[in-house]
Order: sequence, then C-alpha cells, then structure tokens
Amino acid sequence: MGDILQIQGLNKSFGGIKATDNLTLAVETGELHAVIGPNGAGKTTLISQLSGAQRPDTGRILFKGRDITALPTHRRAHLGITRSFQITSLIMDMSVLDNVALALQAREGHSFRFVQAARSVDGLRRKGLDYLDRVGLADKAEQQTVALSHGEHRRMELAIALASEAELMLLDEPMAGLGSQESHEMVDLLRTLKGKHSILLIEHDMDAVFALADRISVLVYGHIIATGTPQEIRDNEAVQHAYLGEE
Repeated sequence: MGDILQIQGLNKSFGGIKATDNLTLAVETGELHAVIGPNGAGKTTLISQLSGAQRPDTGRILFKGRDITALPTHRRAHLGITRSFQITSLIMDMSVLDNVALALQAREGHSFRFVQAARSVDGLRRKGLDYLDRVGLADKAEQQTVALSHGEHRRMELAIALASEAELMLLDEPMAGLGSQESHEMVDLLRTLKGKHSILLIEHDMDAVFALADRISVLVYGHIIATGTPQEIRDNEAVQHAYLGEE
C-alpha cells in the first residue's frame, strides 16, 4: 500500500530546547500508528507540525508523496488531513447535528453563513445523522452541544472528523478526561475505523494504545527511539528503561 505520511528529519527548537530532534517516521496507508512517550517528549509539537499549526525549523513532511511542509492548516485539511480532540472544534450553543452539518458544508465548499438552511437540506441532514449514528449519537442530534457529557463531546469530534472524509486522521489524546467505561467505548469506536482510515494516534492511555495500534513509535526528548508492533515495543529494553518502566 505504501506510506501515506513520511516525516523526514524534523527539527523544532524553542530557545535551547529541542522539541523535535531529527524526527523521522512513516505512517503506512490504512494503519493505526500510535506515538507514545513521557510528558515533555514532544508529542504535541509533533502533531502541531503535522497539522500545520507550527512550522518545523528544518525537515520535510510528505503526504501521499507531496511535500506539505509549508502548507497552512486549511490547505492540509483540503488535501485530506484532519486533527481531532485536543484542539476542540465544537460550537457549544449549536445543536449536535448543526456541528456536523458545518463540517459537511466545509467539505463540500458551501458558505458557512447558512447553517440552519443547510441542515434542513435532506442530503446534508441524512449524511449528518449517518455520521452521528456511526459514533452512537444519532439520538442526541437535536440536543444542544453544551448539554452533552465530555465523553459525548469526544464522540462528536470523531463524527466531525469522519464528516471531513479525511484520509489521514491525527487523533490527539482521544482518551483524555474519559472515565473507564467511556475509554472502553472509545477504543471500540476507534477499532471500527481501523483499515478504513490512516490514523496517527497520540495517546497516554497505554491500554488503549496496545489494544488499537498496528505499530507504535516511542518518542523521547523529541527523538524516536523505537518503532515496532505492540509486542516488539513491549519487549524492547530501551523502551522499558526510557518509558514503559515508569508507567
């Protein structure tokens, strides 16, 4: 299938601190690739560079073979890259369905000024309800977003990512703030996306990572120290010493 994402020699410094240090990584088409590492490892800086929120000092980011290193966030979104979770995109005083309708409008190039009109169009409404159904929220479609729980907001963000029909989903700590039951439900939900989307998952929840990932890369002080299957990462002594031993 080949690589959908290639990160080549990425460097990003803030003052004297190297947040990404000659970071090289590839995500295969259709795989769920998790990036783990201790606090301060550079995970947030990495995903900010991939989404276009930050520019690397040096290095290249290739998406489907195209150099996107200099492209802004909205251009990357149009190419098929979406970032979800840590930077929330929910509009709290709108209904759940209206939030998804906005994502559908953006994907189809409609004006943002006519949300209420757009959600009444049968095609958009049906599509929006379908995405909500996929994340188990179809019955909450007419509720105000502010009334939903934190876990339901996470599901909404996944529905919005799906509505963008992104080929590459950058999922930034989807388990953060979830209780045990909600985490299990999110893992089950993400498992349904495996193989249908290419996913780069940044996550602290090791149970979720080892349950979901096809491959795992371990980031320490801005540098990838190991990449492999979940079992290979569990068995890697350098990883155990640098990270897993702390958990």
